[in-house]
Amino acid sequence: MTPLLAPGPVDSGNSAWLMMASAMVLLMAPGVAFFYGGMVKTSQVIAMLKMCFLCLVVVTIIWFSVGYTLAFGPDAGGHGLIGGLDHLFMTGIGTDSTTDGVPTVIFSVFHMSFAIVTVALISGSVAGRATMKGWMAFVGAWTLLVYIPMAHWVFSPDGWVSKQVGAVDFSGGTVVELSSGAAGLALALVAGKRQDFERTKIRPHNLPLVVIGLALLWFGWFGFNTGSSLSTPGAAAMGVMNTQLAAGAAMAGWAVTVYLRTRKVGLLDMSMGAVTGMVATTPLAGGVSMAWAVIIGFLAGLTCAFAISWKYRFGVDDTLDVVGIHGWGGLFGMLMVGLAATGAMTGKKGVFYGGGWDLLGKQLVAVLVLGLFSFAMTALIGKVVDLTLGLRQPGGAEEHEQVYQNDWDDQFKEIVDALRGADEPAGRSGAEADASALLDQVRRTLAARPEQTRQPRRSGHGKD
Repeated sequence: MTPLLAPGPVDSGNSAWLMMASAMVLLMAPGVAFFYGGMVKTSQVIAMLKMCFLCLVVVTIIWFSVGYTLAFGPDAGGHGLIGGLDHLFMTGIGTDSTTDGVPTVIFSVFHMSFAIVTVALISGSVAGRATMKGWMAFVGAWTLLVYIPMAHWVFSPDGWVSKQVGAVDFSGGTVVELSSGAAGLALALVAGKRQDFERTKIRPHNLPLVVIGLALLWFGWFGFNTGSSLSTPGAAAMGVMNTQLAAGAAMAGWAVTVYLRTRKVGLLDMSMGAVTGMVATTPLAGGVSMAWAVIIGFLAGLTCAFAISWKYRFGVDDTLDVVGIHGWGGLFGMLMVGLAATGAMTGKKGVFYGGGWDLLGKQLVAVLVLGLFSFAMTALIGKVVDLTLGLRQPGGAEEHEQVYQNDWDDQFKEIVDALRGADEPAGRSGAEADASALLDQVRRTLAARPEQTRQPRRSGHGKD
């Protein structure tokens, strides 16, 4: 993409499409919240939802104040590293400002939604053990110090990755996917392991909630992978088709891996597989053939299903597999552009279309530099936040657990009262006391059970 800010004619069709695409991508933020929320323990749902929705608030304010101008303002210094402050607080952006034929305000909202979704993805790496104040500080610092510079490097025509290196990343294979995976790895290392890591894998508490989140993500990804074209025909149309093909093929690839391991494929496996396919097509969804979209999706699902198990080999507690899905999937997709790009969108062809090895080399440079930058900066930010505000809950406790637990206690008491046929109305002291006593007895019994008698869960994935 080559955004150019200037007064000029507006293409009403392209503008309407970009407004729709922006809304679709923004819908991915609650999609991430529900997808992650269904995968964690019951006691962690409220905190997980809040972590994702906080990104909407914090990133929106940062983007309006300094984000847009630093990412897409005129390059400061001519080195392709960061934009200037010409449009601080969107100064100079009016109703007649256009970017490649669409209103600049719409272009800005579209990229704001990218930033929101990216930092929301990282939350899965520390699900259940991050403090809310620490997370809020991290979101602000990471958006300002990591995401915005990378957006300038890749998405701005003056950025060094797009201008000097010449790598192709149309919709955020590095800026969104790879960077969130690298950041998730660094943040998981800073936060440390859960107490039951490697002993008890997380069993998703609410698979229907996971599927609702997937549905929102799937819908939003059509806008995510195609809105960057800033137009409706050609590239956008092929991007829609290839996104769908890759998602379906990745479900099959993930299913093959899981079935060979466990002889069973669950609903969660299918959901996670679909996400990997869409991740892998993000760098250039409209710039590969339909056949290659299927191949890329299938291989992404196949390999990402293996990649999520690496955290146990290396002892990294990436709770919801941000590294294995978004990190590896983004890296894989970027490299596949170097092999399978047709040249239809960018003019740059991959190895299989006569382009030689040049583009693949450029893709590798972009992957290495942006991946290492995101990892190093995230580790630094995470450590500073941990030493000042505190990143991890003391003693491994989960914030908001008690709030959610109180609600569960009330429901449990109602169930107990109904089962024992209590004559007293709900809320009276007798029934309340009996229910509380039974609940306390259940808790004491569970706490007193010898550790060796507890049956370990066989897998955190694939369980229906």
